[in-house]
This record gives sequence, structure tokens and C-alpha cells, in this order.
Amino acid sequence: MSEERYKQRKQRQKERFMAQVAAAQENRGIVIVYTGNGEGRTTAAMGTVTRALGHGLKAGVVQFIEGEWSAGERALLQLYGVEFQLISVDLSGEAKNRTKDIAATGVWQHALRMMHDPTLSLVVLGELTYMISNGYLSPDEVIKALNQRPINQTVIITGRDCHLALIELADTVSEMRSVKYVFTEVESSGRLL
Repeated sequence: MSEERYKQRKQRQKERFMAQVAAAQENRGIVIVYTGNGEGRTTAAMGTVTRALGHGLKAGVVQFIEGEWSAGERALLQLYGVEFQLISVDLSGEAKNRTKDIAATGVWQHALRMMHDPTLSLVVLGELTYMISNGYLSPDEVIKALNQRPINQTVIITGRDCHLALIELADTVSEMRSVKYVFTEVESSGRLL
């Protein structure tokens, strides 16, 4: 290889490296997915919300599954200005019906509003994977919304069986796996706590 070609190649490598350094220093939000059949997906997301609040950032949470989940976390985080939007019907199980369709659409509209709010540094889409697996949302619709969010906003998606398209889009994906879980142990052994 000639000296000139060598210098050109090294210059291109340096330019690529410097572009990567610049991109890494850009204040840009990321997409995080907590998936898997183990416990801890929502706990990990709420821990990140707590961390964001500790740094003076604003966060919002949308929960796409019915129930009194993490009521203690919600009660505490709401005291610090975290907006929570919760679905009012169970989307799993039986066939879709009009009540479920209306509830799913309404909660997704809150998610879209939050993902368009430049004052929110973090948005949690809890159990969003069920919206996709039950046919309430398409992966393309979710990806479009993620791509249109403010540049500095981080979004966390939780839920089992995350769609491959979301996994590919995400910057970080963690799969929760139960090695041992107290309630499974209690149910299988018949003992009480």
C-alpha cells in the first residue's frame, strides 16, 4: 500500500471515530426495553423514573394493563409530579370488544401526548407489549411515535414477548428471567408465608 493511500485510510478511520465520539456526546434520549417472563420489568422502569426525578427531570407513565399495580410507587411518584395514565379494562384474554377498543385508544392517546411533550425527559410505556400482541397497536405505529418524539426524551417499554421490531429499534434491551420467585415457591409447595 502506498504511503498516500495509507494516510487517506487513516484519515477516514479518524473521521469515523470522531463522528462516533460526537454522536455519543449529543444529548439524546434512548429507547429501553425491559422484557422477559421474569419479575422486575416495572420495578426497573420505576427505578429509572426515580433516578430521573433525582436529577431534576420530568417523567410520565402510561400503564397499558388493568389493575392496582405498584400502588405504593405510584402514590410516591405522583407526589413529585409524575403523571400516571392507567387503562381501565383488562385487554388480555377474551376477544376485543368496543369497551376495550375505546380504553386502549384513549390510553394510547395519552402516550402520544406524552411522547410529544418536550418537557418530559422520560416516558414509561408499561406493558405496551400487550397492546401489540393483542392487536390494539401495530409495531409500525409504535415505532413511528418513537421516531417522532423529542430528541432528548428517553422512552422505556415494558412487557413480556416484546415484538422483534421494537427490540431492533431499542438502544438497550434487558430480558428478565426468574431463577426463583417466592410466589411460585409458595404455590408449588403449598406453604404459607
